[in-house]
Amino acid sequence: MKVVSSDIVISAVKPEQYPDTEIPEFALAGRSNVGKSSFINKMLNRKGLARISSKPGKTQTLNFYLINEILHFVDVPGYGYAKVSKTERAAWGKMIETYFTTREQLRAVVLIVDLRHPPTSDDVMMYDFLKHYGIPCIIIATKADKIPRGKWQKHLKVTRETFELDQNDHIVLFSSETGEGKDQAWSILQSYM
Repeated sequence: MKVVSSDIVISAVKPEQYPDTEIPEFALAGRSNVGKSSFINKMLNRKGLARISSKPGKTQTLNFYLINEILHFVDVPGYGYAKVSKTERAAWGKMIETYFTTREQLRAVVLIVDLRHPPTSDDVMMYDFLKHYGIPCIIIATKADKIPRGKWQKHLKVTRETFELDQNDHIVLFSSETGEGKDQAWSILQSYM
């Protein structure tokens, strides 16, 4: 997909704040600091649209990005970040769960994991949650540029086995540095629109 326009339209914490449109939405989930903002910026060809922070826990709302006037990316708070209170973490969890389970415009969740490491128990819990609710999940294994190309398949195998994926599950090798996997990711997203 050629992105000609993209902008953040709203940051929401409850359903009445969600955009009142019928266009398809794709939520971006992953643990804190896994590279969700870098993924968004690379996919949209925009440096700095999604603010990148070295400090985990920066995203605290559902951030809706309008792309080409035809779809939304929805960046959700990262999980697995210990330096926020249990109350705050519970509030984020409720906000995300409400969005995932009630939003009719949601077509799929893009679950971003770090290819360099096996998926965490939080990653597996998120994946299992999505499967339980029948929400399509596209796994993006990012930071591929940090691993020698010859070891990609070995790392992918670990990711596949940890999630217990079957051959029909989508998993994309991705690098926000080189653009590896960008066209494949767009192709899969478009298939859900």
